[in-house]
Amino acid sequence: METGELNPNQYPAQRAAKVVQHYLNTRHGSPFKLFGLQRVHGGNAEDVADSGRKYQLEITVHEIISNAAQKCSVEVLFPRGEKQRSADVQASCEELLKINTTAQEQALYEQFKTNKSLVSAQYLPDSHGHIEPQNKPLWHLGIVASSFVMLKESSENSLYNMAQVVNITQQATEDDHLKFDCHTLLHELVSQEIVPWKLLFTWSPAEGVKVVQMEQLPHCHECEKPPNSD
Repeated sequence: METGELNPNQYPAQRAAKVVQHYLNTRHGSPFKLFGLQRVHGGNAEDVADSGRKYQLEITVHEIISNAAQKCSVEVLFPRGEKQRSADVQASCEELLKINTTAQEQALYEQFKTNKSLVSAQYLPDSHGHIEPQNKPLWHLGIVASSFVMLKESSENSLYNMAQVVNITQQATEDDHLKFDCHTLLHELVSQEIVPWKLLFTWSPAEGVKVVQMEQLPHCHECEKPPNSD
């Protein structure tokens, strides 16, 4: 793997920067707050003895729903070892984290809590790349939950994007959390594989998204690549 100054447009820098996106979504993502990598400006990589490889990057992150953006200094350490462990991320994007979506989240939470029937949706986006407006919060929840998988599975040799929520269904609960069962497809760009995962997760405005169970499903070799997976 390359050390020293990195070309911001090549895979090593892009892979490390993408991990920051997944990290921010697992920590701060919600139905109304979603983070994406906009640009890598530059950076460097170095081997850290007995620890792994550390990437120091200057990137621009944007909050996709509000279209706000901020240039951030980030650090990503890919641990070394036989057993793959999640990358260690240090990211300071404080201005983006100040975006207040409390009112929208509370309104959606109350709506889901008081609905006479449990909500569900399929194929987000559909084969034409379309998502009905009322289903966009479910799509965003699916992305945030899938970010836990993408953060866990990311390495220096992979690059993950969310491809599609095949289905997402609200589950009955007795506590304050909303619970969802979700089947998602992830696009691993290096191998060009579409990887299916089954997730069980909870969400509340106070606690955010918490993944309770994650299971990789058998590969579907007949599956076509869903739209907008690049």
